[in-house]
Amino acid sequence: KSCIILFAWGGMSHLETWDPKPDGPSEMRGTFKTIPTATPGTHIGEHMPFLAKQTERLAIVRSMHHGSSAHGKAMYWNFTGHKPPQSDTAANLPPSSNDWPSLLSVISKFKVAPPGLPSAIRLPYPLVDNGTLQAGEYGGWLGSSYNPIVIRTPNGKEFGGVSRDLGASRINPKEAIDRQKLGSRLGLLSRLDQFSGAGNAINDMQHFQSLATDMLMSPTVREAFDLDLEPESVRSKFGEHICGQSMLLARRLVEADVPIVTVACSAGDLNGSKGDHWDTHADNFNRLKNTMLPAFDRPAAALLDDLSERGMLDDTLVVFLTEFGRTPKINGNAGRDHYPSCYSIALAGAGIRGGQVYGKSDKSGSEPAENACGPADLHATIFEAFGIHHKTTITDRLGRPFPISDGKPLPLT
Repeated sequence: KSCIILFAWGGMSHLETWDPKPDGPSEMRGTFKTIPTATPGTHIGEHMPFLAKQTERLAIVRSMHHGSSAHGKAMYWNFTGHKPPQSDTAANLPPSSNDWPSLLSVISKFKVAPPGLPSAIRLPYPLVDNGTLQAGEYGGWLGSSYNPIVIRTPNGKEFGGVSRDLGASRINPKEAIDRQKLGSRLGLLSRLDQFSGAGNAINDMQHFQSLATDMLMSPTVREAFDLDLEPESVRSKFGEHICGQSMLLARRLVEADVPIVTVACSAGDLNGSKGDHWDTHADNFNRLKNTMLPAFDRPAAALLDDLSERGMLDDTLVVFLTEFGRTPKINGNAGRDHYPSCYSIALAGAGIRGGQVYGKSDKSGSEPAENACGPADLHATIFEAFGIHHKTTITDRLGRPFPISDGKPLPLT
């Protein structure tokens, strides 16, 4: 029925989280210890104590890999399921109408939200690197009407660093609206609107205009975005940080029948590796221990509990995703660098069998040792969870058919 993606922008270290190597050589294993989980025999990093209690709901995948070490292109690979152009270079890839459509865009083609709500939403920021919006988050050749809308989470302590919109379609649902004044302006706009034909650009503009109007004018829609309607006992479980508040908002949105929501669990702009995100080239261990994992671990566990208590977890797929892992060898700045050759993800809900680890990395976490898989397989798995066959075809604006996934569903159910 729905999907929430918790995205660790910057590249979460698998070695400090889902796939620790406590017996590795000192130049690789780092300073973190491991802790047992609710699943006998499975250990994860010590600074995820809340998620350690949730592993009976989780399928941890330790054998993901692809071939791009650049943030944006690695994100493109994970969010589209396809190899990006010039995947072996670090050059920025801004959004283009020639891109493969994102997972969110494809889902929104098959699953439509109720009137007034977007079918695909990103919280609380768009992803930015080197001053550029990144290809992979958008509608691509499906058209910009399939672009997920960015919603600014109205509550919570901000991530440190930089988060910018750079022209991405963004709505702040908490901004005050004078409905009478807005209505009169929309009436004037309608009278002045003299477009006499139909074209892709005009259709896309009218789509977003109608969507924004419904979101701003409809009390029912605005209620879906109002975190203040949640009891304090619920809000407090998600914490006061914008990461947790965004997860809570994601739950409200899927409860209102939005098909798919992504939460960026970091500052939006990687900003040359400065700020609160997972790009830990320097001071990896302190940044994870003191900032990133506390903001992530507790509310992510709260989300799973909350969905379960509401009877929603069976119908909601939760995906823990990042663009790549980090190098097994620790660099001279006590950091780890980009590493797409092996990384970990996790899934819960929507029929996923919890308490399992799929795949295995080698003794240093350098490469998959068993059941290697990649973004295309993750996409196939997500589509099947939605009841959409992973070989279903969609057509671009020239009428050419393409399968929605080139992968195979992971055997996690």
